[in-house]
Parts: sequence; structure tokens; C-alpha cells
Amino acid sequence: MAEERRTVATAGAPAAIGPYTQGIIANGFLFTAGQIPLDPATMDIVPGGISEQTERVMQNLQAVLEAAGTSFDRVVKTTCFLSDLTNFAGFNEVYGRYIGANPPGRSTVQVAALPKGSLVEVECIALV
Repeated sequence: MAEERRTVATAGAPAAIGPYTQGIIANGFLFTAGQIPLDPATMDIVPGGISEQTERVMQNLQAVLEAAGTSFDRVVKTTCFLSDLTNFAGFNEVYGRYIGANPPGRSTVQVAALPKGSLVEVECIALV
């Protein structure tokens, strides 16, 4: 039997700017692309620091989750990339508001650089 694989796309999150998609549903899971703090209307990084950028990232992820028919309540794993771990507290405050009281597994790492100079990128896996 062929494995089901369905692409997820929404205007509520930035359009893919390369050979990838906003999300893929396979075997009851949604696998999202990493979201950076691009405003989907302008495709520019939102102004501000880690709090403002994390807010936009989480809004972008929420749009992809909703387009797939799921939500943050059904996220089972996130991978979070920060350009500087000294931004962890500010990131965590905003992230926690979206993830809620029953958080998923998470990895958070500092990376040398992120696309377009962003401070944060987050990807997730969710039940659909």
C-alpha cells in the first residue's frame, strides 16, 4: 500500500522560498518546515528583538498547524534554533504562551546563523 503524503500550504504563513513546503502530512503526522519571523504579507523579517520575532514565528507555525487541521495542543515535538542562547528567556516566554500547559518534547540549540539574519526558527511535528 502506498504511503499517503499530502502537502500543506496556507497564505497565513510565509510562502516557501526554496524547494520545500510549509508542511507535509504523512501517516497521521504533520511535519512543518522551520518557520522564521517573516511577515507573510511582506516576506520581510518583522522588526524588533527576540520577543517580537518569536511571536511571528509562532503565528506562522499556528497558521500551518490550522491549515493541516491541527493545533499546538497536538504538537508532539519541536526543534528550536536560536542565533544566540542568551535570548533563551525571551524566546521561552513567548513560546510557552503558544505551547500551553502540556508541552511537547523540545530541542533548543544555538546555531551560527539563520536565514535572513533572523534570531529564531522553530519547526514542529504534530498529530493530525
